Amino acid sequence: MAQTASAATENHAGGQHQEVGHKSLLQSDALYQYILETSVYPREPEPMKELREITAKHPWNLMTTSADEGQFLNMLLKLINAKNTMEIGVYTGYSLLATALALPDDGKILAMDINKENYELGLPVIEKAGVAHKIDFKEGPALPVLDQMIEDGKYHGSFDFIFVDADKDNYLNYHKRLIDLVKVGGVIGYDNTLWNGSVVAPPDAPLRKYIRYYRDFVLELNKALAADPRIEICQLPVGDGITLCRRLT
Repeated sequence: MAQTASAATENHAGGQHQEVGHKSLLQSDALYQYILETSVYPREPEPMKELREITAKHPWNLMTTSADEGQFLNMLLKLINAKNTMEIGVYTGYSLLATALALPDDGKILAMDINKENYELGLPVIEKAGVAHKIDFKEGPALPVLDQMIEDGKYHGSFDFIFVDADKDNYLNYHKRLIDLVKVGGVIGYDNTLWNGSVVAPPDAPLRKYIRYYRDFVLELNKALAADPRIEICQLPVGDGITLCRRLT
């Protein structure tokens, strides 16, 4: 059950985020809770709520896409009339379900993750929602699949939207390939580009080991995307930060 705004304020005072998968960069938990309770949860499709609650019980639940980001992705896909999409990094499939629900009935998602077991945790919910037929799931590293697609030639410029929420140390490697696979005018979304706020932390800041390890890769990505003339970008403080890249040429 969602906490009250007053409880959220108390939790913030103690420095604790109570929402499972909480990745908000807002100044207070109370403000984030207001967004969730006012605009997100009342409009969250029942299958997404069910999958979010299932994921909350998983030991790696912090890997999930936040509910507000799921809502954002769902609307974005409708706004750009996406039909052929790709997702790299699936976990239990919350963002995947948000995408599948947004696409038309004949829409397609190429979904890749190194762990099929996590995906299968959410698959019954996806099937019950009636959107499993839109998903082509491939287990294993994404880079070899992308290389094969580029070599085939027929996939160049074929994707309307691509969402990346996977190994941060490979984000630039993904970008080098995805820029050829997304269509001109299409969008690539890179998740976690503000990386728990660590992108502005001083070098000697006390950071969790994995935050510190991946921070340099995130910083490198952000710098590279800002300098890439093939795209225009918009970095948003939604969830843990998402950078949208619209292909120009």
